[in-house]
Parts: sequence; C-alpha cells; structure tokens
Amino acid sequence: MESREWIKPAACGAVGGALALAIIGFTIGGWVTGGTATKMAENASINAVVAVMTPYCVAQSKSAPNSVEVLAALKAANSYDRRSIIEKAGWATPLGDTTPNTALAVSCNSALALN
Repeated sequence: MESREWIKPAACGAVGGALALAIIGFTIGGWVTGGTATKMAENASINAVVAVMTPYCVAQSKSAPNSVEVLAALKAANSYDRRSIIEKAGWATPLGDTTPNTALAVSCNSALALN
C-alpha cells in the first residue's frame, strides 16, 4: 500500500511550525522554563519582604536606645561599611530571626540616606 503524497509535506510543515513557534515563544514571546520561573518567584518574594520590612528598619533607627551613636557612625562610615553597621545594630534582623537580612540592610541604608 502506498502512502499518500501529502503526508510527508504535512508532517514536515507541522514539525517546522512547532520549531518556529517554540523559537519565537522563548525569544520574544516571554516564555520561560520552570527553573527560570522559580528563580523569578524567589526574587519577587525576597523583594516583597524587603519592601515590607524597610519601614520597620527605619522605625528601629529612630526608636533604638543607641540610635544616635549608630546614625553618627553611619554618617561617618564609607558607603561599603554602612550595611554591616546596620546589621550589627540589629535593625536589619527581622522579628523571630537571629541573623540579619543583607538585602534588608541595603534597603534600609538607602531609606536612611533619604531621610
């Protein structure tokens, strides 16, 4: 039995179309793999936590017993030392945690620089 003449071109067209669709979708269509989507979600959650906790850090800078000394040390410190000063003061340690959040310390430093 002979196969129909149109089967081979139709199959090649379907494969070619699928490849073209995949290439266009991943390059300019905004498609991402599962791993990339997971990384994007993790980064978004970290940024959301930092955005919510930054006002807490600024409030800590105003109400802490040693805030005058720490703010003076921040003003005198180099830009690359300020994060560690905020971390040592405990302003970047979220409630219930024992270690400071580095991203929160950087965000807090930026917020304090604006005040």
